[in-house]
Amino acid sequence: MKVLHVSRAEPRTVVINGKDVLTGIYKEPVAGAVTVHKLGMVGDGQADLSVHGGPYQALYAYPVEHYAYWEKELGVESLPPGTFGENLTLEGLLETGVCIGDVYRMGSLVVQVTSPRVPCFKFGHKLNRPDILKPFLQSGRSGFYLRVVEEGSISAGTSIDMVSRDPRQLTVRDLLGIYRLGEDTPKLINLALEIDALPPIVGRELETRLKKM
Repeated sequence: MKVLHVSRAEPRTVVINGKDVLTGIYKEPVAGAVTVHKLGMVGDGQADLSVHGGPYQALYAYPVEHYAYWEKELGVESLPPGTFGENLTLEGLLETGVCIGDVYRMGSLVVQVTSPRVPCFKFGHKLNRPDILKPFLQSGRSGFYLRVVEEGSISAGTSIDMVSRDPRQLTVRDLLGIYRLGEDTPKLINLALEIDALPPIVGRELETRLKKM
């Protein structure tokens, strides 16, 4: 398991449907070590902090193993690192094996998995596929957000070591199914709500849904 690429970008304005929209999704790889604080990577930023960023979305990681799938789906020969707006392009960590609450060390940085990524319309615009949001989630290839447990620095080529595994072993794909793919049951929702690493915004929605069941 290792970090293949580290990418970042300050927010910039793009035109979507005739309107100026601020977005930080246009990440580009950087060379050398990058410092990461509790709220994210130095030199990186998010545009709409009401739904992006914050301690539970300090970093976004995406498995390199999915690139070939999306190249075929999008009809392109290759996609550059950071295509999906990820800060970290990783090798060896997939949504079906990574669990919410798992803790990993990457160089001097220690992070914890918090939730799958649910993309917004800016993602569709970047890929020139406004219709891709639903297929992206249904594919299960969501990538996942990380919160920073111990601040540090990270660079391309850094190895990844597991520090601890959450005992509930609810995978990123499991939570994606519960949260956005209609695979929720009272038992699974209660299991998800037991995990301290679960972002409050996700927890509130699941609690509301549970009360209606």
